[in-house]
Amino acid sequence: MNRIITLDEFIIRGQNTYTDATGHLTRLLRDIGIAAKIVNREVNKAGLVNILGIAGSDNASGDDVQKLDIFANQVFIDCLNNGGECCGIASEELEDFVQLDPVKNKEAEYTVVMDPLDGSSNIDVNVSVGTIFGIYKRKSDVSGPCDIGDFLQKGTELVASGYVLYGTSTILVYSTGNGVNGFTLDPSIGEFCLSHPDMKIPKTGNYYSVNQGYYLKFDLEMRRYIDHCSDSNLRLRYIGSMVSDLHRIMFQGGIFLYPNTRKYVDGKLRLLYECNPMSFIIEQAGGTAINTKLERILDLDVMDIHQRSTIVIGSPDMVAEMVKFVERYSAVSI
Repeated sequence: MNRIITLDEFIIRGQNTYTDATGHLTRLLRDIGIAAKIVNREVNKAGLVNILGIAGSDNASGDDVQKLDIFANQVFIDCLNNGGECCGIASEELEDFVQLDPVKNKEAEYTVVMDPLDGSSNIDVNVSVGTIFGIYKRKSDVSGPCDIGDFLQKGTELVASGYVLYGTSTILVYSTGNGVNGFTLDPSIGEFCLSHPDMKIPKTGNYYSVNQGYYLKFDLEMRRYIDHCSDSNLRLRYIGSMVSDLHRIMFQGGIFLYPNTRKYVDGKLRLLYECNPMSFIIEQAGGTAINTKLERILDLDVMDIHQRSTIVIGSPDMVAEMVKFVERYSAVSI
């Protein structure tokens, strides 16, 4: 039997391969792992402790806030605040970024961006949800508080990103820019254990994921590509949680599309909290991530912490095929 490798052990091993490693990023990733365990516990008993349903307000992105959104957001803030490696957090659930209190004798070198509970509207019907996070090295002086410039960084500046899927099993997937690895939570010992080393996305697949209910609101080139997927007998799968949909594609191949509509002309997903971290992961696994203007997601300038973007992401051969439809049918020159 293969020896179990825990998340903590794996992270420390990775740190030891860098002669200039300080250990700060290692501890930050471990804090995220702890927060994920707490959120997982509450997700699994949400119906018993009255944290299902809508909290009665909108978040900074205009979406209905679920009770569990608020809980998950606070858990991650508390865990990262206690660790001392993070100087600030920007969250989909907050209007502005949060400056964290300094911890004595520690220099907080990183900022974290996150969607604490992606797809949280699915909680009430017991469908998978997730957490998305990205980590940046701060630009401001470590002796002072963080500022907005520490968050308005391109995806190419990410030092790590990942996601947690709270499903039939709970899986944490992350990358520090040297491949992608997945860890499954073993509830019997309370540890994330390496279960999917060196994850690679298939070059093509049999799945496409898009909210096809908005079909008539998509641009012509996107409608033609969706028609092509249907005519090719590809299987439509759409959960409404980016983490869940992309996790399937990571293993089985496919393409995830969230194009612009008449209502959301710039797209609906948040560049900082969703598109950049997930694009980093997918690219590290060998996939491709672009917007509907055929621009690489990670190269996009970030002008606002709640900036929206379109996205086309997944198996490289399928994304390349979609590009041909945009080039052929787009009424506007790309």
